[in-house]
Amino acid sequence: MIRLWMLQCSAAVAAIALGASLARAEQVPCSGNADALGTARVLLVDAGTPPRVGRKQFPQTLALAPKEVVLTFDDGPWPVTTPRVLDALAHECAHASFFLLGRNALAHPALARRIWSEGHTVAHHTFSHPLLVRMAPSAAEAEIEHGFAAVDQVVYGRAEHAPTTPFFRFPGFASSPALLEWLERRGITVFGADLWADDWNRISPQQELALVLGRIESNRGGIVLLHDTKARTAGMLPALLQALKVRGYHIVHVVSSAQGAK
Repeated sequence: MIRLWMLQCSAAVAAIALGASLARAEQVPCSGNADALGTARVLLVDAGTPPRVGRKQFPQTLALAPKEVVLTFDDGPWPVTTPRVLDALAHECAHASFFLLGRNALAHPALARRIWSEGHTVAHHTFSHPLLVRMAPSAAEAEIEHGFAAVDQVVYGRAEHAPTTPFFRFPGFASSPALLEWLERRGITVFGADLWADDWNRISPQQELALVLGRIESNRGGIVLLHDTKARTAGMLPALLQALKVRGYHIVHVVSSAQGAK
């Protein structure tokens, strides 16, 4: 019992030290942009705890304070648009989470690795973006596993039984109780969203900016869903980041504690 207690204490101290080191890393002045939005803090999420977040789909969300924003991007990586998104984030020293498709990571490996090398969280969004509820459970599980393996092989050079970052988002938010339970048993945190930008619709960057800012203000922050595959979003993002700074919002970078420990 004493040994177990000592191990638990050591793990807790390590987690605190890891969090402190990550936070210090985010506080480094932004090179070339003294007025950058920056990343206010890092939020460490334990594997599968909580099992699912995002109030558009689930009862709970991440432990965010008012006026804190988590930026998330789906469906990439994609040529032209993903580099523009990464450039905009780099200019503001802001970090985000990218829910990659396995097939796009395989098609654009250098771009997938760039996302990781620039300090963003690499998460998962299946291999080929099917609506999983229209598939047999075994086929849906295989599709998710295929996505895990493809992204991890491209980004880290290895694919193990558990994904390096245990974060997953359902295409079209089309989940089922059986798949949610399976992912929970696997220790995978499922991300929904607290709000989104409707960037899959044919709207201008200016319309998207007004829409997403209005929703952020109404919600006082939260997990924001965007798509780095959309030209309108890539064009809108620099203005969004500046508007968030002017309005006193803070960027939170979500990182897996399991990933951080590797």
